[in-house]
Amino acid sequence: MIPKKTARIAAAALVVPALFLTAACGSDTKDGKDEGSKTVSAEAVAKVSGKFGEEPKIDVAKDAKAADKVVVKTLSEGTGAAVTKSDFVRLDFSGKTMKGQTLGSTWMKQPGADPKAPRMQVVQDIAQPGQMLPSKVMEALAGKKVGSRVEIEGTAKALIGDQLNPQSGITPQDGLVWVVDIVGAKSFDKKTESKGEQAAVSEGMPEVKADGQKAATFTIPKGEKAPKDLKEQVLIKGTGAEVKAGDGLVAQYTGVKWEDGKKFDSSWDHGGATAFQIGTGAVIKGWDKGLVGKHVGDRVLLSIPAAQAYGGNPQSELAKNNLVFVVDIVGTV
Repeated sequence: MIPKKTARIAAAALVVPALFLTAACGSDTKDGKDEGSKTVSAEAVAKVSGKFGEEPKIDVAKDAKAADKVVVKTLSEGTGAAVTKSDFVRLDFSGKTMKGQTLGSTWMKQPGADPKAPRMQVVQDIAQPGQMLPSKVMEALAGKKVGSRVEIEGTAKALIGDQLNPQSGITPQDGLVWVVDIVGAKSFDKKTESKGEQAAVSEGMPEVKADGQKAATFTIPKGEKAPKDLKEQVLIKGTGAEVKAGDGLVAQYTGVKWEDGKKFDSSWDHGGATAFQIGTGAVIKGWDKGLVGKHVGDRVLLSIPAAQAYGGNPQSELAKNNLVFVVDIVGTV
């Protein structure tokens, strides 16, 4: 369920007990404008109470029947700019089936989360298939203003289509409801990168060549064992705002394994800049620890021991690897 673009950096996802989406969460047509994605003027059958920024209460009558098209209702309109189809967005959401089964919520307490950490939210490219919200829910937010609370409902067939997980217990005709708060939105050039003269790397750290709008290349120092602790170095110093826990970051990255120097992922291989939330457990510990406190515009080199990467996930193919990343922090949402 984790998008390919962020498959290697994501460590946790917002709790979704229903597990309703299969791995491929994209629209079932190339342009996302298939018949099922059209909105209709039918009245929403769910009743939603609560203010923007507060956990909504969703009530559905027992005899309510969802429309077989996507129904979108602006519950309260914000005063910010309208969201475009190319924006990176920051969202809160709560969802449930019309039978009462939860579809996840950013207001839910995450297992093992630091009680002092900011609440986890959804931060992503609005056009990027995500692990938390179906593509048609994301598409419904285009044109809505930042600060708005939006209700999206319909049958599972209309909202999810062929991507409905058959093991979820949800049938195609079951009604689904999401309430989404648009917390922020911003547009970025996906080919942007940190600018400036790159500093020489510290002794014992891998050499990095990161230019030309392509995946960076690394030279692992011969005979050097991977550091046992997290190591970090700012290679290009930015002049933007300091990164704080809870921020939504937009970044370029390339990651390799210390053991053999082989690349396992790069944002440049997936169309460019990607977005994620930092400091909330949404990404691996090494990113949370190494990027909070840096600045927009920084290029950061990270050497991350397995225990702060995927060592806690025995199912990961990278569970035993020490990882090296170079990350360009190009903006925040």
